[in-house]
Amino acid sequence: MNRTPVFSIPFFLSGLYDGVLGVGFLFAAPELFEWLGIPPLEHYGYIHFAAALLIVFALMFLAIARAPLANRNLIPYGMLLKVSYCSVVFYHWSTGGITDIWKPFAFVDLAFLALFAWAYVGLGKISRAEGVSA
Repeated sequence: MNRTPVFSIPFFLSGLYDGVLGVGFLFAAPELFEWLGIPPLEHYGYIHFAAALLIVFALMFLAIARAPLANRNLIPYGMLLKVSYCSVVFYHWSTGGITDIWKPFAFVDLAFLALFAWAYVGLGKISRAEGVSA
């Protein structure tokens, strides 16, 4: 019996979420910044690079969603992405140096981090019970 489909859900949702954000900021960063009231940057290459990375991670999350047990080894990298973003936002928030628009994304990523940890542990239990190397 395949007990892994429930673990696919957070990775599918994160793949969509990060993919939409990545594509949006890659192709429309100046417009999004203006619409959101964020002061323009000196150069949007910084945002474009981060957006491209989000797209890469989105593809990884979709690969995990397709085969969570087989791709369990990729989950810690997704967790590190979420830790990285949350750490940067919460640090700069605590020092008073971040635009409000980035704060909700940190809470969404914190929720994904918790779901990824849950999936990682759950898939580990399944792999040990079934004698699968994951």
